Amino acid sequence: MENPSIVFTIFLIFTGAAILATIALYARQAMIVAYIVLGVIFGPSVLGWVHDAPQIQKIADVGIMFLLFLLGLNLHPQKLIILFKETTIVTILSCTVFVVVGSSIPLLFGFDWTESLIIGSTLMFSSTIIGLKLTPTTALHHQHTGEIIISILLMQDVIAIILLIVLQAGGGTDELALNLVKLVLSFIGLGIFAYLMERFILIKLIRRFDKIQEYIFLLAIGWCLGMAEFASYLGLTHEIGAFMAGVAIATHRISYFISESLKPLRDFFLIIFFFAIGATIDIGTLNEVILPAAALAITMLIIKPIVFSWLLHFQGETKQQATEIGFRLGQGSEFAFLIAVLALHLGLINQYTSALIQLATVITFVISTYFVVFKYPTPIAVSDKLRKS
Repeated sequence: MENPSIVFTIFLIFTGAAILATIALYARQAMIVAYIVLGVIFGPSVLGWVHDAPQIQKIADVGIMFLLFLLGLNLHPQKLIILFKETTIVTILSCTVFVVVGSSIPLLFGFDWTESLIIGSTLMFSSTIIGLKLTPTTALHHQHTGEIIISILLMQDVIAIILLIVLQAGGGTDELALNLVKLVLSFIGLGIFAYLMERFILIKLIRRFDKIQEYIFLLAIGWCLGMAEFASYLGLTHEIGAFMAGVAIATHRISYFISESLKPLRDFFLIIFFFAIGATIDIGTLNEVILPAAALAITMLIIKPIVFSWLLHFQGETKQQATEIGFRLGQGSEFAFLIAVLALHLGLINQYTSALIQLATVITFVISTYFVVFKYPTPIAVSDKLRKS
């Protein structure tokens, strides 16, 4: 099939998603998994109706930006600082454990030290989109759960950026030190810029035109994407920029209206995101990497909840809440795909290793989503008892 138009691709994604989601709900299965399966079916490995999955995923990344923006809208800056103090040690220690355990598994399968370390490094992080998309925010208990999760995920974002800088530096210590200094300055600069924009421009515009809902909707989107792009320009991630855009106006009363207005737009892009993950899976390589990928995924699915639960309980969270957060963060991350692509481009790993990383990550996505949806309250639970927005 020739390269389809964007309209045809969107038709395939959403019509197919509606059909598979209906089947999934009747079968009492998670809709997110249905979107991934749809991507596999329509992607290059099976029907081949959608060819450019990486490009589709880039478009879908907008959904993650909106997700972080909306979460930032509900988190006061002072509270964010307190949360970071609580979760910094948890994040650093957990990442250390995950990279050590994650690197040891590939070594047992005959991978060299460089490949094993890169594979292990991809397992340090948890999925922003799954961890936050499946967490309700209406109940006070889950508001706190969501705050802990987002603070850990944002700290992981910082570590992931540092890892990407290390990979790109290629062993040059002078260049690495310079890039790390630039990273710190970028964070400071982004925070100052957000504060000044909010205080001297945004709030004045919102107060002047807050009765025109269409304008507030457009202003919110422009502010979110503008901050995301500015963060990327400074060497940070789009997601960090979008989150800081939300935090900057979290104290304003208009934040609730913006949050409710952008949720449908967020969900539109998130469906595309999960479809794109499925479309990137190469069925042809499964036989070659299925065993080490499964071993890696199952190890992480067991280790991550235990480590997070123990560390958070040690930090003062109740045992029940610490366990729940551990399971909600018990999967791989979208960063794994980015690290795999970059390492492959730099010649640090081969195509076989890249496929292993991607497959192991997808396995954790699917199994973790299943467990959370059927065990804990989520906005997309198939059970009425567990469905909470």
